[in-house]
Amino acid sequence: MKFENISVLETAKAVPSKVVTNDDLATMMDTSDEWITQRTGIKQRHVVDEETTTSLSTDVASQLLTKSGLSADEIDYIIVATMSPDFLSPSVAATVQGKIGATKAVAFDLSAACSGFSYGLSVARQMLIGDEPKRAIVIGAEVLSKLLDWHDRSTAVLFGDGAAGALVESVEGDGAVLGTDLRTLGDLGKYLTAGQVGENTPFQSESTEFSRFFTMNGRRVYNFAVNNVPLSIESALADANLTVNDVDHFVLHQANIRIIERIADKMGLPESKFHSNIAEYGNTAAASEPILLDEKIEDGTITRGDIVVLSGFGGGLTIGTVVLKY
Repeated sequence: MKFENISVLETAKAVPSKVVTNDDLATMMDTSDEWITQRTGIKQRHVVDEETTTSLSTDVASQLLTKSGLSADEIDYIIVATMSPDFLSPSVAATVQGKIGATKAVAFDLSAACSGFSYGLSVARQMLIGDEPKRAIVIGAEVLSKLLDWHDRSTAVLFGDGAAGALVESVEGDGAVLGTDLRTLGDLGKYLTAGQVGENTPFQSESTEFSRFFTMNGRRVYNFAVNNVPLSIESALADANLTVNDVDHFVLHQANIRIIERIADKMGLPESKFHSNIAEYGNTAAASEPILLDEKIEDGTITRGDIVVLSGFGGGLTIGTVVLKY
């Protein structure tokens, strides 16, 4: 018996209860609800109070087990895609494994920024291929609020916190992943950075300045996305032997509503096929695709058998596109 693909059993999400509106930000910096909404489509974002990247991820993992009826010892892998872990070590995934009691699971974090969930699904698929049935939890989780300069309107207005994920299992023959396309444009990585660690030894010839806060060249990132994401989607669809007309739903990374609109226009597709929840959550990096995916499954928009294109893009700079048959 050969298991060659994966199926998506369940999805789940967890977001902080605290909501920060554009009007709230206007009291902290020179901005306004109108300015933010017109440029990004964002109206509010969820921001942690007592939650952490780990607690949000653990919540998602627990929900997935409850929804599926599986026990923690039936999970073989836990993959958490994040650019905002609580520690460099232990990984978020390792702590989640301990908290839910998944003692048999191999657990690790994956760092691909806003493409993280698509990368995570691709990695999970490869790890689940084999002669035995296996299951994995793949989570995108971010607490980006800890990487923000909350007085910088060029970045602070964009990001939010949250987590979501999927429980997948290996299947024989055809499965959920129909095609993939992963890309890294490392020479452009300097245009979006966050979380710089810096140096701290007594042997340095001179001290260097560093900052953990987001820095971003918005125009460069915008051009990168609108020019490269359509190419990645087309490549993933070609890998699946499908065309854009076969796709029922596009679930793209929620970076900026203008980027999504421009991608739809470049691909000659109606915006109605491109779902969005950026108005409520802002940009949640690796969590944005699975949060939106879970919402659309929960409200019945996405149903079993639908063809869904997931595409994340951002820091690295990276793109990750996965064509799913839900």
